Amino acid sequence: MAADKYQNFAELIRHEREGVDFRICRTIRPSPVAIIAPHGGKIEPGTSEIVSAIARDRYSLYCFEGLKRCGNGDLHITSTNFDEPSCLDLLARCDVVVVIHGLRGDDKFVDAGGLDVKLRNAICGGLSARFDARMAETGRYAGVSPANICNRGRGGAGVQLEITKALRDALLASSETMEAFADAVMQAIDGALAS
Repeated sequence: MAADKYQNFAELIRHEREGVDFRICRTIRPSPVAIIAPHGGKIEPGTSEIVSAIARDRYSLYCFEGLKRCGNGDLHITSTNFDEPSCLDLLARCDVVVVIHGLRGDDKFVDAGGLDVKLRNAICGGLSARFDARMAETGRYAGVSPANICNRGRGGAGVQLEITKALRDALLASSETMEAFADAVMQAIDGALAS
């Protein structure tokens, strides 16, 4: 994977135009939960739609979306460097953070990582009833750095879901499949909030 063109948002905004090259979609709801796509739109296609399906009208949501005709990979800021101010402001209000990422791959699976081990395990368990869900405890998709955007909420621990292109395509192709995926994540979140 190529290195990011921009190391942080301040660098990106000096070269890219909001409303032309990218947009920020943020909805704050009276919930301690935020569902995030830091590489939405055309950066990691399908991640914004998955965020919307999970958040529905219950959870806060944030999507940083690429809008370019081509070259949207230039807008990718790695999760440990992602520092767009309105995203950080939202996370400062939230106890539970779930971040949706896109992963390359022709096999349909999701890697679940992050420092919120209890919620990660609950989401993975809920998804595994219908999807190939794997726990990423080590490696590049484990999401264990405290600087990772998934771990920047009030609790200092969140979850990231790395979803392959094949699975994202399947979710986008079937509203029933998307709903099943979103429901499994929501039920795990609600269970964590209740405990």
